[in-house]
Amino acid sequence: MRFAEFSVGQVIEAGPRLLEHTELLAFAQRYDPQWFHTEPDRAQAGRFGGLIASGWQTCGIAMQMVVESALHGSESFASPGLAYVKWPHPVRPGDALSLRATVLETRRSQSQPTLGILRWRWQLFNQAGTEVLDLEATSLFDLPP
Repeated sequence: MRFAEFSVGQVIEAGPRLLEHTELLAFAQRYDPQWFHTEPDRAQAGRFGGLIASGWQTCGIAMQMVVESALHGSESFASPGLAYVKWPHPVRPGDALSLRATVLETRRSQSQPTLGILRWRWQLFNQAGTEVLDLEATSLFDLPP
């Protein structure tokens, strides 16, 4: 989507996207090797009753879905960061994740008129409709003068 196609209140949905057991383990072993992500037997006896995905993997899945559903082919070039990120419930192997991205604000920068600023909320839900990720992101876009 081009920057001009985003509007306040707009909702973009994508998914579902299945998180495979092997994918969860591979990510965790490389980037977040805590036992509740990497050790199935120990995790089964732990607080969550089984393996859970790293929150960072959950963010990566959301990013992939946002690019595929909205940012691919756009003028987007960067993000200065997130206002917040929350993982209200764990993601488990075999979960089918769906994205809801809600546009909160679109504007041109006053100091840099060729800069478009998009503020939006990304939420991921599992197959039961339980929210597993909630974040507010800002995306930057190159615009014509």
